[in-house]
Amino acid sequence: MKRTWKATRRGSAFGPLTGAPFDVPAFLARPLVARLATDGPVVRPVWYLWEDESFWVFTGSWSRLPDRLARNPAFELVVDVCDPGTGLTRQVVASGRGRTVAFDTARARRKLVRYLGPDESRWDARFALSESTAASGALWARFDPDVLRVADLSFTPSAIEPGTVVAHD
Repeated sequence: MKRTWKATRRGSAFGPLTGAPFDVPAFLARPLVARLATDGPVVRPVWYLWEDESFWVFTGSWSRLPDRLARNPAFELVVDVCDPGTGLTRQVVASGRGRTVAFDTARARRKLVRYLGPDESRWDARFALSESTAASGALWARFDPDVLRVADLSFTPSAIEPGTVVAHD
């Protein structure tokens, strides 16, 4: 089985992400945390939405991310899972250019449903959406990868009992 794979954007699209060691769109549709690195370097954990072959992250006037992207739009982002109990280890690493764009409430709702569930009445008040959200300074940071590196580094776990803490020097 192929364990690593690389896709390069051709023009405005990657096209079908076939040939990867696992279903990349399904993996990126999961509510995982990505780590985003921008100018500095500055690394931050982010909730994201993979849509239109781009990663979408909330930002706005409260953040330095818009200024960082204006100065230098280069980014790297990794979405990964590692479960030592099962050995499942997968990653998608994206690199390209980012920019800020106008806030879109419908896109924001799609993103938040992934992480918070479909019942908005149960969401923490900090995530309340309205048409005035953009007026509060909210923006989208859109990260358009030029390259996606995909790896399945899964392994057969050892016979260590689940829940055992292994000390390292």
